[in-house]
Amino acid sequence: MRNEERTTMEQHVGYWKTFVNNDVVILLSLVMDPKGSHGIAVVRVDSEDELQQITTKDPANGLNSYEVYPMRTVTKKD
Repeated sequence: MRNEERTTMEQHVGYWKTFVNNDVVILLSLVMDPKGSHGIAVVRVDSEDELQQITTKDPANGLNSYEVYPMRTVTKKD
């Protein structure tokens, strides 16, 4: 990784940390795939437009790409 890429990725981590701290991000992790590492995030948003606004402002947008898969959650309350 070049220094410029490292700086961008550090900004990327800081950017997403804000959403972790605000409970928008439920899970954020680096995936250790033997074919190449990548990240995964599970986020709580009201719309795909909201998620697109978040990813568009990510400092690593362009260096990283995003795949979005909606999920339905099921929870059990006692």
